[in-house]
Amino acid sequence: MKAVVASILLRVLARTWRFSLQGEMPSSPAVVAFWHDEMLPLWSVFARKKAKARVQGSTPLSALTSLSKDGDVLAQLLRDWGYTVVRGSSSKGGKEALEEMIRLAQHSILLITPDGPRGPRHTMKAGAVIAAQRAGAPLYLCRIAARGRRFERSWDKFLLPYPFANISVVIAKAALPASNEEQKIRSALHDCERHLRTLDETINPNIVPS
Repeated sequence: MKAVVASILLRVLARTWRFSLQGEMPSSPAVVAFWHDEMLPLWSVFARKKAKARVQGSTPLSALTSLSKDGDVLAQLLRDWGYTVVRGSSSKGGKEALEEMIRLAQHSILLITPDGPRGPRHTMKAGAVIAAQRAGAPLYLCRIAARGRRFERSWDKFLLPYPFANISVVIAKAALPASNEEQKIRSALHDCERHLRTLDETINPNIVPS
């Protein structure tokens, strides 16, 4: 019941947000990575885009959440937004979750928070890079800028945008290695983490929300 009520409240809040987009969102199978503290508005904007498309056979959405109690709430919210949900993390159910992520990345837009579920904050784990590389899918990186409440005591300093917030979203395609050699994956991971940490600095403040 708690998860259902929380999902309703968060979806009502999200309907008030106005988004502006810089860059092109994927419309075919891909992996999309963003930081854990920015996940709520980014899950919302992808769900909104799919709902507006209303095209039969359009690429489905999927996402990864942890096996924790907080993950139960987030999984309920994602399902209500039309996502297929994968449960697991690097610490629990990691191998099985990665295998499912690779499978889903072949036929859906898979959204991942690579510093979740417990951090370290803004430190990228390899799952998104590995899933994209093995699935033969492109990897996109996303950041946002928005006014909202920052939960400073949470490990990720979670951001909850205010009602009717204008949310700027920037999305960029990342480079992936041609092979899954460990050294090349590690190098790509380093490059993606650096890019994701600074991507919000490229947001154009003059883009008008819609």
